[in-house]
This record gives sequence, structure tokens and C-alpha cells, in this order.
Amino acid sequence: MAKHQFQTEANQILQLMIHSLYSNKEIFLRELISNGSDALDKLNMLVLTDEQYKNVTFNPRIDIIVNKEEKTLTLKDSGIGMNEADLINNIGTIAKSGTKAFIESLSGDQKKDSKLIGQFGVGFYAAFMVAHKVEVISKKAGEEQAFIWTSAGDGEFELEISTREGHGTTIILHLNDDEGEFLEAHRITSIIEKYSNHIPFPIFMDKENYVAAKKDDDGNEIEPSRTDIVNEQVNKANALWTISKSEISDDEYKDFYKSIGHDSTDPLLWMHNKAEGAIEYTTLFYVPSKAPMDMYRVDYQAGIKLYINRVFITDDEKELMPTYLRFLRGVIDSKDLPLNVSREILQNNAVLAKIKNASVKKVLSEFSKMAKNNAANYETFITEFGNVLKEGLYSDFGNREKILDLLRFNSLNSEEKVALEDFIKNVDEEKKEIYYITAKSSVSMLKNNPALERFKAKNIDVLILNEEVDTIVFPMVNEYKEYKLINVTDAKFDENEDDKKAKEESKKEFDLLTKEIKNALGEEIKEVEVTFDLTSSAVAIKEDKEDPSYMMAQMMRQMGQGKDIPLPKPILQINPNHELIKKLKNSADTNLIADASHVLLDQAKLFNGMEIDDIPAFITKLNRIMEKAL
Repeated sequence: MAKHQFQTEANQILQLMIHSLYSNKEIFLRELISNGSDALDKLNMLVLTDEQYKNVTFNPRIDIIVNKEEKTLTLKDSGIGMNEADLINNIGTIAKSGTKAFIESLSGDQKKDSKLIGQFGVGFYAAFMVAHKVEVISKKAGEEQAFIWTSAGDGEFELEISTREGHGTTIILHLNDDEGEFLEAHRITSIIEKYSNHIPFPIFMDKENYVAAKKDDDGNEIEPSRTDIVNEQVNKANALWTISKSEISDDEYKDFYKSIGHDSTDPLLWMHNKAEGAIEYTTLFYVPSKAPMDMYRVDYQAGIKLYINRVFITDDEKELMPTYLRFLRGVIDSKDLPLNVSREILQNNAVLAKIKNASVKKVLSEFSKMAKNNAANYETFITEFGNVLKEGLYSDFGNREKILDLLRFNSLNSEEKVALEDFIKNVDEEKKEIYYITAKSSVSMLKNNPALERFKAKNIDVLILNEEVDTIVFPMVNEYKEYKLINVTDAKFDENEDDKKAKEESKKEFDLLTKEIKNALGEEIKEVEVTFDLTSSAVAIKEDKEDPSYMMAQMMRQMGQGKDIPLPKPILQINPNHELIKKLKNSADTNLIADASHVLLDQAKLFNGMEIDDIPAFITKLNRIMEKAL
């Protein structure tokens, strides 16, 4: 017998399961049955496609056995099974990114943390919500040796050689004293009907069948009543996506989602589509009501399962749907792919590419319908998934306009988020220019950004793009329908020759001040320039988009590789009509000009959602200016 320690993260989950006050404990059965179904799926594929498994018998079933005397609940499957290494890797170690994300979401408050379990079943570990000891006996298909894994959830597990008839896995739960409800056949059946009715394999369980006494014509008992034990199938075992939509209830759709999505909440939306013609396939996609925990991780777990004629192929292929739709959960089932398709072929398969393209269009169309028909659900959808959807603006050029139509934006003149098709109703129909400002900042801060002052003066509305993804995506989005999208710093307004001449004369008056400010700020900025775009602010900063390093940094960020690459030094703009700038121009105090230059630059940075490099220095300089003013 060998003792092993759980990986730290696995132990954290175990402790939460054991000590949690979580009320919806029944999900442990959903999780274990889903694991058994996955094991059957994987063996089915191997038997059909891998020479190594051609002699393995595939007799798919899951059995549930109740032993009231021993207070044990046992689940047996005839799936792929596990060997010693699999048991260590699959149970003793956190392997999937979603489980890692679950761990990272824990706060240390058990009551608060326990609610997360409902959103994320955390698989096998859910067994410890109801059991003080768990035994796993498993034999891998094609191998002779079985192993038994045992743990009391105390931070370690034991692993030794065992015996098992046939391949597959047996999980024996030694239930806690107060979990007797899970030894009642009717309770087990109700949970299976709720969560696991439509997994594509039969679940069997012994049930008591009462047979009434037989009587003769005079009413005399000739055969006493009895209770037979009957082994019955307790689920429908029909792949839900293969059934006609008209024959599936909303509750059945929701329950199937909870089984494949490992989620206890109802989905926000589902889309069931059957395509017939040159290519035959069926898709069933769900949108969760909450964003998956690993959605922003590079190693996110893909949510779409691929089947070929109901034979499971993979649930780990991120190419099945574009990354900006990675929050989808569901199934693609095709009749036009070979069963032995490899991952390399899968990624370059013309049939799958057509299914993917058609599915994306269908999904985006359903989102559009939700926007029109269910405003409350759509607001939830945009809140949870809007930023991920924006990634499609640079990765899916063909559907860019559809994605833009789906997004909702803050704007300078609106308190509510608006759709672009509504925003353009107030755009100048001659210029046809949509202006936007983007920075990682709060909406209120951006609305008061100095760069917007000339737009406020002319009562021109501006899109306020304050998310980090906006700064990466929107420089690549140049048009929407017949309208051009233009950053506010690149906007140009018509002016007559007299105005131009007056401004040039005014700029010359500030040549000395711009040199002094540049000398004071040194390498912190690229240059200082006079601007007439400001009305109430003294200064603003802008980026030089002609700078090759700016273009390179943007390109790297768009590729997801340049978050740590700084953009080139900004240009500091000064407002010649502002009283503060006028007084600095007339000041002979070089120390005051130096302090003011740094404070004004930091002020402009704050408006652009940037961090001040040296806060103590900022405060010191500000205090010196105040001392002189007082």
C-alpha cells in the first residue's frame, strides 16, 4: 500500500467540500455520473477508431447500487477505466484550468465559497460533500491490472493493487450518517431524472417492485403479496440533441445543460439547430447565465463536445468555435466526418470549417433576436460576455459588422448604453464620422477627459470605450456600415483661413514656454505642442500614431503578446487660452515652471486612465506650488 499527498489545490477543494454548509449536495451524483458518461464516450471512440482497442468489448452502462446496511452508495461504469498513473493524475492533482480558476476564486469565507460549487461542480471532489470515505476501483481497458484508490479527504490518499471484473471504474461512497436520503431509490431516481436523463448511456439501479396478493373468485388469498427487486433502467439515455425540438421541454433543455455544463443555474439561452443538405449536422449550444471562471485564462477549458453520429470525438478542441465565443457550452454532431479523424485533420477539415462558419452566423443571429425580444436577458449577456465578444472584431473580420451591432456602448451624451444603430441617428450625415475615445479608465473619468472638450462645445456625441480590450481592438475597426470610426485625437474640424492664421500667430507666443516645459519633463514626453482643441482644461496628452514604435506596440497587443510593452512617450498639449498656461508663460520662476510641468503632465495622465509613476514626487511638487500661491 502506497500513501500519497494530495496536490495543495486538490486539498483545498476537499476541505471546502467536507466543511461546506452547501445545501444543494445532490450535485455530487450529477458530477459522478457525468464522469462515468465521459469515460464511456472515450472508450466508444477508441473501440471504433484505434487498433489497440479493437478487441475490447464495449457494453456501455452505468450501475448504481445502494447498500443501506453498510451505508454505501456505489457507481459502476464500463468505460475506459484508469491505471495507477491515471488515478494519481486525475484525482490527486488539479489538471483542468476550470478547476484552477475555481480555486483562485475562493475567498476563505466558507459560506461564501460554498456557493461557488453550484456554479462549478468540481467533478469527483463533490463526492466528499456526502461521504467521509471514498474508494475508487478501476481497471483500464486493454490492461490486466486493477487498482484501488482510497481517501478520507484528510489530505492524503492510498493506492494499491486490486481486482475488478472487466474494465471501467467503481466508486464506493461511504456516506455520512446524516446523508441517508441518498440511500433511498426514489431520491436517487429523482436526481437522475433532473440532471442525467439525457446522457447517451443507460443507468441501471435495483428498485423494489411491489406485487399485490393474488386472490380467487371468492376473495381468498391464494398467493401472498411480495416485493421483488428489479434491476431497471432509470434514465431515458437518448442523446437530447438528436430529438426533435418540438418533443423537448424547456426543463429538459435546462437539465441537459446542467449535466454537460457542470452548472446548477439555468442557462441564459439555448440554440438547437439541425442542418440538412450537402452537409448534415446538429448543434445544440447554450449560453451560461454567468461567465465561466476560466474565461480569461489562456488555458481555458473548451465548452463544445464534438460527436460524429453520436460517437464522442473530443471536448478539448478549441478550434470547434472561435475564441470570442468560448463561453458557449454544447454539442456539435456531424454525419460527414470520419470517425478516426485526427486532431491535425480536424483543425484543417473543410467540412468542419463549413459547420463552424454556419454555426457562428446562427449563434450571432440568435444573440440579435435576444437583443430585440428579451432586453433583460440581453443586458445580462452583454454584462457577462460583451468584452469577450469584442475580441471578434479583430479575429473575425467577416462577421465584424454583426458583432458591432450586438455590442452596447457608453456615450458622452447618454446615461444609458446604446447600440451603434441608434448612435448613428445623431451623427452628421454629411461627414458620416463616428468619434470615440478609448482608455482603461472609469466612464466618468473619460467623459471629463480634456480631449472631449471641443466635442462638448459643438454638442457632438462620442463613444466612451473604457475597457482594456477596447484599447487593443478599436484601433483596427475603421468603419461601420458607411460610417468611419475615428479616434477623437485624430478628428479634424473645418476652419477658415483667418482662424488658422490667428492660431499660428498665437502658437509662436508660446514657443519659449513649450521649450521650458520640454526641458523640465525631459524623456517623459516626446514633445510639447500648443492646441486649440481644449476649452476648459490646461493640458492634455495624445499619442503619436505615426510613431513606428506605437504601431508596433499596438500590433503586438492585438496579437495578445504586448500587454507589457509600453506605448511610446506621449505628446503634451497645452491650452494657450487657459489662465494657468498664460501665467506660466509670463513667469520668470523656472522652478515653478518645472514643478507645474510635472504636475500638469501627471494630471493629464490621470485623465487618460494612466498611473502616476512617482506619487510622493507629485505630492511634493503640488505642495510647493500651493505654498507659492498662498
